[in-house]
Amino acid sequence: MEQVVEVLVPGGKASPGPPLGPAIGPLGLNVKQVVDKINELTKDFDGLSVPVKIIVHEDKSFDVEVGVPPTSALIKMELKLEKGSNQTGREFVGDLSMDQVIKIAKMKKGEMLAYSLKAAVKEVLGTAVSMGVSVEGKHPKEVQKLIDKGAIEIPEE
Repeated sequence: MEQVVEVLVPGGKASPGPPLGPAIGPLGLNVKQVVDKINELTKDFDGLSVPVKIIVHEDKSFDVEVGVPPTSALIKMELKLEKGSNQTGREFVGDLSMDQVIKIAKMKKGEMLAYSLKAAVKEVLGTAVSMGVSVEGKHPKEVQKLIDKGAIEIPEE
């Protein structure tokens, strides 16, 4: 019977301590092997919390599935921000390029409800609104309207 362990780990910096060690130790796995595999798979998300799923098979082999950090964390990573704005709408803490918005949308698309890249981009813009982040100097809601009008083209995959 397979067992699944889901944990949130710091990207590229998982350790045998909590939450990982206590969760997988009792399953009879080599904790170091699991930690090394997770760190290898999450190194690109340095400084972010990454959802990880460890699937443990009967023969004590395991697979690791890495989720994608929250959209807000990806925006903060792109802009090297500590946190979003305290006064969204009045104070902007960063400015994304359209290319950065599309990059984040592509990373998140598999986990979003969006059917198209265009819809995923609009979801990322929605997160930017709540964080106080502008896009190429414009309010994200304005950018959403420009996309709807066709003034900004989003390439489809």
